[in-house]
Amino acid sequence: MSPQEQQAILTIALMAALADGAKADAERESIRGIAESLGGEGGAAGLARVYQDVLLKRVDLAACVDRLGDPGQRELAYEMAVCVCDADGARSPAETAFLADLKARLRPDAAESAAFEKAEAELVDVAASVVPVAVAAAAAPAASERRGPDGAALDKSILNYALLNGALELLPQSWASMAIIPLQVKMVYEIGKAHGVELDQGHIREFIAAVGVGLTSQYLEQFGRKLIGGLLGKAAGRALGGVGRAATGMAFSFATTYALGQVAKRYYAGGRQMSTDLLKQSFQDLLGPAKQMQAQYLPQIQQKAATLDAGQVMAMVRGR
Repeated sequence: MSPQEQQAILTIALMAALADGAKADAERESIRGIAESLGGEGGAAGLARVYQDVLLKRVDLAACVDRLGDPGQRELAYEMAVCVCDADGARSPAETAFLADLKARLRPDAAESAAFEKAEAELVDVAASVVPVAVAAAAAPAASERRGPDGAALDKSILNYALLNGALELLPQSWASMAIIPLQVKMVYEIGKAHGVELDQGHIREFIAAVGVGLTSQYLEQFGRKLIGGLLGKAAGRALGGVGRAATGMAFSFATTYALGQVAKRYYAGGRQMSTDLLKQSFQDLLGPAKQMQAQYLPQIQQKAATLDAGQVMAMVRGR
């Protein structure tokens, strides 16, 4: 895939990410930062400028589509846009309209797109039920009443979630990374519950956003690394079970998940007294060491990725 084709697909993904004009300023800023970071990786040179063009509506969707002559690339562009729009779990009318227009322009293979849409929709539905929706945010018990959880057990659970999410990022399927966010939600829920606090999915997603981990931007970053690393493409298998070539580098979702889990552990252990600024600073302080841990655990991440299949991914999100 040429740099121009990579840039066209990334531009379409950025357009999908910003199709919802109501997206929060913090998320937009996160997406901008990701565009800049991806722009430094050769194939996506100039992506930071493209981000500004998309934001200011100076880029033409038709021109991007015209750059993609290969049917596999058109299918990939459509799949990426769908996943970006669904990453936060709620597709807006504006996003729905954008995807309908994009599909009409790209004209992806009917059988392949139908199979993808079925798998992706199932994962979105499963993700919506990761934690009890009807559970209201419970008041944190007083310190004297709290029974301390097993810290070692929590650390082991956080590490296991980080290993699994790192493995998911190495899979070649466009929708595989969609499982990372609901697994992060599930992890935070379990950490809170271990400290005597049960939260619904909305509160957990707000916590994750407060830490500074954007939902749409996180998926866009994972997708960009896969594309630029050569993990995605026409020849990428449509069935789970294969790991992409080594050009993908590190599985950065390991670090994000590990740091998020450790911040959640501190937050709930402290009775949820940390401010938003302190949450963000704590996450950034933990992210550096977590990235260093990636090298240590990369062989385990790769081994786990080599054994995953679609059924296992769905079962893990469901918690079975």
